[in-house]
Amino acid sequence: MINSEKIDFAEAFRIRTKKFVVDNIRFYKTLPKTEEAKIIGRQLLRSSSSVGANYRAACRARSQAEFYAKLSIVVEEVDESAFWMEVLIEAQIVNKSDLILLLDEANQILKIVSASRKTVSTNKK
Repeated sequence: MINSEKIDFAEAFRIRTKKFVVDNIRFYKTLPKTEEAKIIGRQLLRSSSSVGANYRAACRARSQAEFYAKLSIVVEEVDESAFWMEVLIEAQIVNKSDLILLLDEANQILKIVSASRKTVSTNKK
């Protein structure tokens, strides 16, 4: 991939991860007003917002090591986001149909960032 393609991908993915955050905020607003929905919903808000923030930070990393570290945080946080979505579904707080698109997006982001992190790790050697 040439440099301009890398920049274009990074910018598009930065926008995509920010959209993931915004979509999760919008979803949170639709949750039932029960205590368990609030608790799990807040956990989802924290982890999903960290995805966008840390990917943005990765794009501004000053070194390959810092870039790798930030990507690692994104992997952890998007995986945690998927976990909280699964909990919401399995605890029957929400219907699977309410979260299927967000859960799919979380899994797609996880695959992309995991592959990127693996590439960075290979290039460090």
